[in-house]
Amino acid sequence: MATARPKTLTYEAHVTRDARVEAEGCDPLVLGPHWQAEHLLLAGLVRCSITSLEYHVRRIGGSVEASGFARGSITKRPADGRYAFVEIECEIEAELTPPFGGGELRELLAKAEHDCFLGASLTISPRYRWTVNGGAVA
Repeated sequence: MATARPKTLTYEAHVTRDARVEAEGCDPLVLGPHWQAEHLLLAGLVRCSITSLEYHVRRIGGSVEASGFARGSITKRPADGRYAFVEIECEIEAELTPPFGGGELRELLAKAEHDCFLGASLTISPRYRWTVNGGAVA
């Protein structure tokens, strides 16, 4: 019996000399001179986390409206002396319809964190703070 091959997702992005960011099937983004790659990584983490939450909520018949914020600290890592993110916090505010509570909500948020590709790709684990339907989730 043949072993099933895992799905492979492939992405491309291009940065032009005039700081325009292009990706397949997307409108180009024009970034000002103060945008850094670090900002884009943090924004990508927020977007990926929200997308992951949307996926899991949609699978059980709900919907999500969300926004988020991420901050990170970069310094030399003691282990190898390389500059890298050593801490990242990701805060997401979400409105879930219908409202989920208790264990079901915590399970959805844990799945969203676990299945965010960008968070899983980092050498450190982001620390998440969730506010859902107006309340902080512990």
